[in-house]
Amino acid sequence: MSDLPGAVLFACTQNSIRSAMAEGLMKHLFGHAVYVDSAGVRTREVDGFAVAVMEEIGIDISGHKAKAFDDLEDSSFDLIVSLSPEAQHRAVEMTRTMACDVEFWNTFDPSVVEGSRETMLDAYRQVRDTLQRRIIERFRDAPPPQV
Repeated sequence: MSDLPGAVLFACTQNSIRSAMAEGLMKHLFGHAVYVDSAGVRTREVDGFAVAVMEEIGIDISGHKAKAFDDLEDSSFDLIVSLSPEAQHRAVEMTRTMACDVEFWNTFDPSVVEGSRETMLDAYRQVRDTLQRRIIERFRDAPPPQV
């Protein structure tokens, strides 16, 4: 898959952790070459741990405004990457009214981890690093990342 899509949507359950991080990573890596957005089946305010682990790698998602699929200003995407089973079902529904590819990257929800602050941050870091690796691998033949 060597071509970079013109527009990518990352989707998860609440658009507060996984899809927000994926949107931030994709914009950081390919932001000038592709339109990137994210949405959730439902919405919840951006998660503080997600903000913290993204700041560790120099990406600020603190201003992220969670939105649901129905809140999207643009619904023309070349690729929808769903990160949770709920989002996958919603993404497939979208393909009934628009032609786009859908990929399911089932991604762990780090908010279910309990323990110390450091234990929780480690879970978020693992999700961040997994998403970054997948984005780079998926689009590695596209124009070079802006890292």
